[in-house]
Amino acid sequence: MRLHNATSIGKRAEDIAEKFLRSCGMKIRARNFRYGRVGEIDIIADDGDVLVFIEVKARSSSLYGSPESAVTATKQRVLRHVAAGYLHICEIEHRECRFDVVAIRWNGGVPHITHIKHAFA
Repeated sequence: MRLHNATSIGKRAEDIAEKFLRSCGMKIRARNFRYGRVGEIDIIADDGDVLVFIEVKARSSSLYGSPESAVTATKQRVLRHVAAGYLHICEIEHRECRFDVVAIRWNGGVPHITHIKHAFA
């Protein structure tokens, strides 16, 4: 599989992550949830009774570091804010939530998936 740009890598990575998460028993609620101009969460899912906000990061090389290293403190703040917006809009209260990262590395065109649960608070 040849990947041409960051957009196609990101879209393909989200498709792979969604399929992986479903295979783990998670139920997908939303993809690419945008909260105004604040930002976006790639995938929102239910893992049993837990509401999970998932950031998907992919790299086709290690030139710029690992995929998970791209979830910086600034990105975490944005994700928390967007998650709060989702909870407000959907009128969800008193529900356990967590933030996960799905990191995908391509090696010879084959995706290698790392699922980091409770990636940050």
